[in-house]
Amino acid sequence: MPLTDLPLAKLKKYKGRNPRPADFDRFWGRALKEMHATDPKVKLVRSAFQAPFADCFDLYFTGVRNARIHAKYIRPKHCPEPHPAIVMFHGYAGNAGDWSDKLNYAALGFSVAAMDCRGQGGSSEDSGGVKGNTLRGHIIRGLDDSPDQLLFRHIFLDTAQLAGIVMALPEVDPKRVGAMGGSQGGGLTLACAALEPRVRRAAPNVPFLCDYRRVWEMDLAAGAYEELRTFFRLFDPRHEREDEIFTRLGYIDLQFLAPRIRARVLMATGLMDTICPPSTQFAAYNKIKSPKDVMIYPDFGHEGAPDMQDRIFQFMAGL
Repeated sequence: MPLTDLPLAKLKKYKGRNPRPADFDRFWGRALKEMHATDPKVKLVRSAFQAPFADCFDLYFTGVRNARIHAKYIRPKHCPEPHPAIVMFHGYAGNAGDWSDKLNYAALGFSVAAMDCRGQGGSSEDSGGVKGNTLRGHIIRGLDDSPDQLLFRHIFLDTAQLAGIVMALPEVDPKRVGAMGGSQGGGLTLACAALEPRVRRAAPNVPFLCDYRRVWEMDLAAGAYEELRTFFRLFDPRHEREDEIFTRLGYIDLQFLAPRIRARVLMATGLMDTICPPSTQFAAYNKIKSPKDVMIYPDFGHEGAPDMQDRIFQFMAGL
């Protein structure tokens, strides 16, 4: 088969290229302390959309930096309590999607919470207040400010906070909660499972937000990663700050959060992916220490693939 990246045997051993900040653990310890000190002020509002076998709500909570975050929450009717739950995360710039595409899990007896990422295509707020460039994307938002201002820091924390909120609901068994998503949602699944270690199962599809320097060196800073190219062209055209910039991006590089994951993981990867190259995904996967497996699709790129969602459904049904 043609190759767009390393051969599979090398992918399974690849450890990543992006530098890891020396104070990475202190950074995330400080971030989690801020999250735990934030009063979420959870509110459930009954939605206009309802289903015969499930109650549907708009769920709101306050995340770090006082941003009000929205998620769609579906609670199955007539199910034993406490029951399992799934938290879902969407692709870059998107939103939580339709109610109806989550009802399969509600029919299985799961509560479902699907988050709108702050500042993207849904109803969550972006509280803003950063110095420097914010053009074309969220990876670089806060890059010329303190690392504590990186927007994906806040979004990663939102995922963990939502999982914790769901675990605290009286109808949910906190020991039977999973996380899933594709592309950015796959990356946020890794973040959620890393920052909320009680997550029991995680299904990241073609995860984004891993090994930024590798993306750059493969000349694939286009599409989802275009903002990296734009940032260098506008603010460091001679790459005099290259090491500094990639090291700072290391704070939000999921390969370095991956060792914290305790969940059982099922990842999906297309070997023809030129949006989130397979090597970047494996940089994170190879650092996961918990039980894990990966579905390999040799002829597929950054997309869904046959039976992928069916296998994930069966995987989550085991919660």
